[in-house]
Amino acid sequence: MNNAIRLSVRTLVEFLLQHGSIDNRYAGADRAGEGSRIHRKLQKEAGAGYAAEVFLSRTVERDGFTYIIEGRADGIFEEPGGFVIDEIKTVTVPMEHIRADYEPLHWAQAMCYACFYARQNTLSAIGVQLTYYQADTDEIQRFRRTYSLDELEAFFDGLLEKYRPWAELTRDWAVLRTQSLKALAFPFPAYRPGQRCLAAGVYRAIASGSRLFCQAPTGIGKTLSTLFPALKAMGEGKSGRIFYLTAKTITRQAAQEALSILRPGGLRLKAVTLTAKEKICPMPKTDCNPVACPYAAGYYDKISEVLSGLLRGEDFFTREAIEQAAAAHEVCPFELALDLSLWCDLIICDYNYLFDPVVYLRRFFDGGPQDYVFLIDEAHNLLDRARDMYTASLKKSEVLELKKAIGKSDAPLARALNRLNTAMAALRKQCGDEAVFTSKEPLEDFNRALARFSAYCDAWLEDHRDGAAHDALLPLYFEVRFYLKITELYDSHYITCVYRKGSEVQPKLLCLDPSAFLDNAMKRGKAAVLFSATLSPAGYFIDVLGGGEEARYAALPSPFPRENLCLLSACHISTKYTEREKSLNGLCALLYEMVRARTGNYMVYFPSYQYMRQAYELFHEQYPQVETLLQTADMDEAAREEFLSRFQDAPETTLLGFCVLGGIYSEGINLQGNRLIGVAVVGVGLPQVNREQEILRDYYEESRGHGFAFTYQYPGMNKVLQAAGRLIRSERDRGVVLLVDSRFSRWDYRALFPVHWSGARRIYSTEELRKSLEEFWRQPHFD
Repeated sequence: MNNAIRLSVRTLVEFLLQHGSIDNRYAGADRAGEGSRIHRKLQKEAGAGYAAEVFLSRTVERDGFTYIIEGRADGIFEEPGGFVIDEIKTVTVPMEHIRADYEPLHWAQAMCYACFYARQNTLSAIGVQLTYYQADTDEIQRFRRTYSLDELEAFFDGLLEKYRPWAELTRDWAVLRTQSLKALAFPFPAYRPGQRCLAAGVYRAIASGSRLFCQAPTGIGKTLSTLFPALKAMGEGKSGRIFYLTAKTITRQAAQEALSILRPGGLRLKAVTLTAKEKICPMPKTDCNPVACPYAAGYYDKISEVLSGLLRGEDFFTREAIEQAAAAHEVCPFELALDLSLWCDLIICDYNYLFDPVVYLRRFFDGGPQDYVFLIDEAHNLLDRARDMYTASLKKSEVLELKKAIGKSDAPLARALNRLNTAMAALRKQCGDEAVFTSKEPLEDFNRALARFSAYCDAWLEDHRDGAAHDALLPLYFEVRFYLKITELYDSHYITCVYRKGSEVQPKLLCLDPSAFLDNAMKRGKAAVLFSATLSPAGYFIDVLGGGEEARYAALPSPFPRENLCLLSACHISTKYTEREKSLNGLCALLYEMVRARTGNYMVYFPSYQYMRQAYELFHEQYPQVETLLQTADMDEAAREEFLSRFQDAPETTLLGFCVLGGIYSEGINLQGNRLIGVAVVGVGLPQVNREQEILRDYYEESRGHGFAFTYQYPGMNKVLQAAGRLIRSERDRGVVLLVDSRFSRWDYRALFPVHWSGARRIYSTEELRKSLEEFWRQPHFD
């Protein structure tokens, strides 16, 4: 459809009619998390004659554009006076504050639905009703107005006329973007081995609207190999907006760099990188209201002009570009990035913007499935992140500390905190003599106590918008709200844990299996590509990441010559927890043999800080001539950078870095060339055994029949592969990977080795290691 502009009713109304300032001080606003539940409740109570969630759409030809405006009316019903459109809003302000003109945007949204319905059914007039539901008191307030069809048509026509300059901007940009994407060529003379295969697989997944899981070893160029075909598919009209989702800042930067590589080839694409509010906020304290923040004051009055200027002048909006623009126009950089995203073809952002149950991008994902494409980088990280996103916990000590801090300054609030503290103390009885109590059922009595506390806080915060007590209460309030949100999602994928230690009590809603939530999130788009250098076994990752039965899987070979990697497995040393103490001497001897074979930089990865420190101290004592570095748990950003900076190219002396498996140096770092020529991985990476891991094991044993593999073996081997992957980063890189653990000789672990590890050689002594390394480093290409 030529010059088609598709918008939701809510997006159209909010973009055109919202004015004033950003004001996130506690105030009555729609509770997105509760809205759906409350809507269903009111819709059901309305009776059989009430049509709920009615999809309405209006297609209008105007000024050379085809506008497709659509959305869902909360309810439509008929009474003796005629038909009525019902718009339901959940609020938390006291009901006495709600008046007919409480929020003009609510009327505007309902009037659009009324216009569509009246026109479709040839009604000369129709009623519009706003239903406000007070979430904490269950009070309901309704306001009713009647509009003629002519009045509604005039209102809707006025919206379209006001939107016309933005439609023209969209049209002109779409032509330019599509032309550039159709002409876009791969930016290098040839594809790397495996790169064309990956790109073709991504293209086919997008064209067919499916999900692809792809294990693509380091060096293939995963970022470019997924972005390029996605952009080509967009240029051919096979997809809409692209979301490039990552777990870390470094992978977001890789996506930006890929765009920079494509840009000299004529790429025209609007792209924005979203940064967390706490990181991008220019104020000393993130306090989003016009009193505390000049960037919030008058934001909605200024933003149209700011957006127009930026969109007409720039294509790529990095964090730095957004910060500069926000400072120049004195607008909130976080909200500016979000508003820019509505006009961008590619959005680079963290996983949580799609998957998190609270902070996902409602402006894109609340309107039903769209033709979005999700490119999910380093997908092996998604499982743990998702479990965290859907797990909630509270601590009694935080409640008690806040109660003491409030003291006598606010006796009613102190009493409310005391009631919550008492409710948490009562959970101690659930534990009995045990340190933890578990149940597959939620704690209904405790949840009701939380709901009462939340309701009290709603009213208190509304009446006390400033002051130390307000600021002190907010963090606990939001934790309680999130906990209650998770109670709404609680099902067979959860277990309730109550931990007791001394006077501390910690109730926790532990998400064991987030696969259904991930699946539902990915259904918001047309296609999803989940890729990583370590994404095997295939069935495991497709299962735990919600891929579904129709998901496709591809495992690509390494693009580098196998002779560049010397892969050795020291099978004579056990690093099981009970045998670590006696493994230290033999382990240190192996490490010394590895580093003495050739001058250069090496890293060794351990399963725990304790084991690492023990080995470090013994190695330093026995081989003081070798320069060493030690990762510590308290490293800040500067210390981390200093650690990596020591790994210089072509060093004159040997350096051995002691690191933790699964830590900051075991994935995401890129030490190419001679900056790293050897890696040792100690142990098979099994997660630490604790109560929650064992609960998880029981869950997967019961539901999948593979409790140990799903909980320990597969996640552990993933860490091993990630750490080993720090070594060979380009076609010029060569070096040694030493796996230290007798379990690496077992078939069930060797079956998890990637294809390019098929030449792994087993050794059983330091002498065998010495000979193997001498042979490897003697090869001609090391001269």
